[in-house]
Amino acid sequence: MTEAELRELAGKQAALGEVRGAPGPDPVNAPMIRHWLAAMGDTNPAYLDKGLAPPAMAQVWTMQAPRQGRSPVDDPMAALDGAGYTGVVATNCEQTYHRYARVGERLTPATRFTDLAGPKQTALGVGYFATWNVTWYGDGDEPVAEMLFRVLKFRPRQGAGEERPPYPLQPAVNQDTAFFWEGAKSGELRIQTCADCGRLRHPPGPLCTRCRSSHLTYTVASGHGTLYSYVVHHHPPVPGRETPFVVGVVELPEGVRVVGNVVGCPPGEVEIGMALRVAYRPMDDRLVLPMWIPEEP
Repeated sequence: MTEAELRELAGKQAALGEVRGAPGPDPVNAPMIRHWLAAMGDTNPAYLDKGLAPPAMAQVWTMQAPRQGRSPVDDPMAALDGAGYTGVVATNCEQTYHRYARVGERLTPATRFTDLAGPKQTALGVGYFATWNVTWYGDGDEPVAEMLFRVLKFRPRQGAGEERPPYPLQPAVNQDTAFFWEGAKSGELRIQTCADCGRLRHPPGPLCTRCRSSHLTYTVASGHGTLYSYVVHHHPPVPGRETPFVVGVVELPEGVRVVGNVVGCPPGEVEIGMALRVAYRPMDDRLVLPMWIPEEP
């Protein structure tokens, strides 16, 4: 598909305006709120006491099974894939909350495709920025929350002289995160540490969350942990990966949690609390990803 055809398709989808989806499969309910609060470590009792859902759960209530229903986003994404822009990375997610969702009401999503910008040269390769908005409506057709979501769909670059093509899902490496990826190449799981108060933090950032110091170093973790939470990803397809695969939150004895793939065993054998150890997998000639495998007895 040519650049002109991509723009024409994006314009048609934007002209559709807001397209209503199916109501959520389940009403807002206390068990799911309880699970969310436990996973996020949120101990605020107000939600369950007052029958309200945390605002950030808006998308949870309308998640559908794969391939159920269509939205104005589907055709542009498929067209970009067909044109070779198979890499994808989220770049913006901005949420606005109008009110709390209440236990018992059923939310309905409405999606509006807003923009396709490109082609643009980026650090990942040439690509297009696709933007859409989702509004969740509650009972009485009252908006509960809105989300602007933007992704970069890019064409993975073929590096000169490389033995294999670059892995399509390249991480964003900057001055705050470079130490982590350099550590992975060296077989070290590095956790950002405040040089002033000693607090460990992951993911990395420019300031210590305890004392606000910008003097940062890192600690090399033991590489052992336990599985705190996980999901098995079946759909949508992910460039460079075969589904299903497991994405886990691993709790380290050093006191932080990290996200990574759990490999080395079938997804059906993965369970919360299992002992894991880090393994380093080269994804291309430059990128090494820390992954997690079951700890041998």
